[in-house]
Amino acid sequence: MADAPLMVVDGGGVVTGWSRAAEQRFGLSTADATGRSVTEVLARDRAPRAGGGDAGALRVEPLAGQEWAIRAAGEDHDAIGQALLDVMFTQAHVQVHLLDPELRVLRVSDPSPGRTVDERMRGRPFGEACGFEEPERVHAFVREVMDTGVPGIERLFHAHPLGVPGGRRTLSVTAFRLQEGQSARQSAHGTVLGVAVSVVDVSERVRRRRRDAALAAVRESMGRSLDVEATCRDLVDALVPEYADAGVVEVVDAVLRGETVRPGPLDRDVPLRRAAFGGRLDPAHPVGDVRPVVHGTPYQRALSDLRARVVPLDDVAWSEADPERTRILREFDAHSLLLAPMSLRGTALGLLSLYRCGDAEAFTEEDIPVAAAMASRAALGIDNARRYVHEFTVASTLQRRLLPQLPEDQPAVETHHLLLPGRASGSWFDTISLSGARTALVIGEVSERGLQAATTMGQLRTVVHALAALDLEPDELLARLYDTVARLARERAQLPASDPLHRQALAATCAYAVYDPFTETCAMASAGHPAPLVVDPDGTTGVADLPIGPPLGSTTREPVAAATFPLRQGSVLALAGGALSEHLAPPSGALRQVLAHPDRPLRELCDEVAYALPDSAELHGSVLLLARTRTMPAERYAAWELPYDTSAPATARRLTSKRLADWNLDDDTGEATELIVSEMVTNAVRYGRPPLKLRLILDRGLTCEIRDGSTIAPHMKYAGAVDEGGRGLFIVSQLATVWGTRFAPGGKTVWSEQTLPPDEA
Repeated sequence: MADAPLMVVDGGGVVTGWSRAAEQRFGLSTADATGRSVTEVLARDRAPRAGGGDAGALRVEPLAGQEWAIRAAGEDHDAIGQALLDVMFTQAHVQVHLLDPELRVLRVSDPSPGRTVDERMRGRPFGEACGFEEPERVHAFVREVMDTGVPGIERLFHAHPLGVPGGRRTLSVTAFRLQEGQSARQSAHGTVLGVAVSVVDVSERVRRRRRDAALAAVRESMGRSLDVEATCRDLVDALVPEYADAGVVEVVDAVLRGETVRPGPLDRDVPLRRAAFGGRLDPAHPVGDVRPVVHGTPYQRALSDLRARVVPLDDVAWSEADPERTRILREFDAHSLLLAPMSLRGTALGLLSLYRCGDAEAFTEEDIPVAAAMASRAALGIDNARRYVHEFTVASTLQRRLLPQLPEDQPAVETHHLLLPGRASGSWFDTISLSGARTALVIGEVSERGLQAATTMGQLRTVVHALAALDLEPDELLARLYDTVARLARERAQLPASDPLHRQALAATCAYAVYDPFTETCAMASAGHPAPLVVDPDGTTGVADLPIGPPLGSTTREPVAAATFPLRQGSVLALAGGALSEHLAPPSGALRQVLAHPDRPLRELCDEVAYALPDSAELHGSVLLLARTRTMPAERYAAWELPYDTSAPATARRLTSKRLADWNLDDDTGEATELIVSEMVTNAVRYGRPPLKLRLILDRGLTCEIRDGSTIAPHMKYAGAVDEGGRGLFIVSQLATVWGTRFAPGGKTVWSEQTLPPDEA
């Protein structure tokens, strides 16, 4: 029917019926239109306009009961328009203001039961009459609607309405221009009569959205970091300033160390660390401050019963218990406090404190369940971070125990190291005493982190120590280390598929260097590790010319070549692990300038390097090993070339006896040493080849070395009771602390080392 109602409106001005013609005219489906305010629907009128003027007219007719039918009309009827206006002013569920062209209030409806509109509003400017915080903005908004004729829909403003309890409110304002000749058949330039403005209090809806947005922000921000303090900062950033003017997160101090907290409410003497702060307040205690919660305050009560609460701050009854905090709250006009204990499975981990100041709306009881949900989500993130901290605290402790604790006193090398703090460390180093007053320097890095890194480091360090005891050349030692890592990788691949380690490849780097103080040279080989920095005694720096082999665990296996380069007395060798090695490479870098003073104490050089490095997370866990070379003092060793005949043992005993007397070694040490030298020289004459050389070294122990031109390794035998020979090396093994053989181009060296009494060392 042509005259069928476009819509049906109930006595409260809410749409209850909707037609297909209304869908076309207003662009809303039945589901979208039903339940809306008629004023909101009319603002979407799409009726064709004559000459660009106003929309086609509507006719309002009463139906049975309290409902009204709105139909399309071909001409205006003042009575009908008045009827519609009466509906809006007497029965609508929104407050409607009728303004004159000067934007002064002419008429006001008040849909609230039992209340009348304050007569003082009439004749006053609309922005001031309704108590808007920014009347200029409201005035500009309504003026634009009146000037352009374009309706303004649901613009939000803050206000303190006259005679309305509850303080600050959020109002939704919708405005329509009123014009004479509103019909589509009349001129679009009719006289402007004023503006109709509807005002809806949407404070609770805005609060609900604000609470939902804050909770969503907390859920999104938590879990992004496995650092307790970073998690706390994320929590504050998610809530301040959108939800609260200031926020404080305090965490049980033990949590930041990864320790497990005793279940139940928090005891009075348990210290909390202020982990994060943000907002308008000046904190009573700085971030990082550690102290127990003051007894007799809401903070202590929240941690005692583990319940969230809203605390009005207008009259602080606990001011005497915590006067400093009370002073700051008053200074910054904080009027509302929302406390939420962060607990998990009945264990208190910390406390979330949120403040609102000045003219901000106070927290209400509706905020308590939201705050409890925020604190619960934060507690889960903090506990996950605590577990991570605990694991890496164990891993870091284990890793540090695997590394040398103090620089080991080496015969001809002074060493010192710098270990940058960090949980993600995979770098390791070592210094190993070798025969002949030589020193092995080791640096490496594993790809794993945490406990697995410590496990791999321990395995590699043990293997390197075992191989170093065999007096292998650096390239040969790394070749065997490659084989060991490959075997460990195969064992890892045999783990169950459910084991995360099964899918993680074993990868590591290692560089092995041996310094000889007699030749003043360093032999070195590298398995994927950067070459060291060499600092000459005159301060000249340069990276060692060292071929770099593939990393340990690599599928591509290439021969590892060793390089030998001179290290004069007083040179410094800098071996770096982790990201620190990249900072040693630039020729004009700050670290090279620091290390270009090799005469300074190594401890001071390590400190200067730490000061020169940037505060970067990538450097955490890096290591620097510094080694300053020395030569053996002439009075601490003796070397002779012996005749290659049967007189050699006697000559060796005589020379040894005289030298031991010069060194003031007692008779017991002298007799044992003479017997060791005699047996080793005898074996060299019997089974070796010339030339034959004897060298004695006095350092922490007494070392005897016999060098000959044969490459046949001696073997210890166990002679029978009637055998005339075969007891030489057995006697040496009984008298010496340790003995061995090392090979070099052109022959071998059989050596023994005796531990000296403390007064003789």
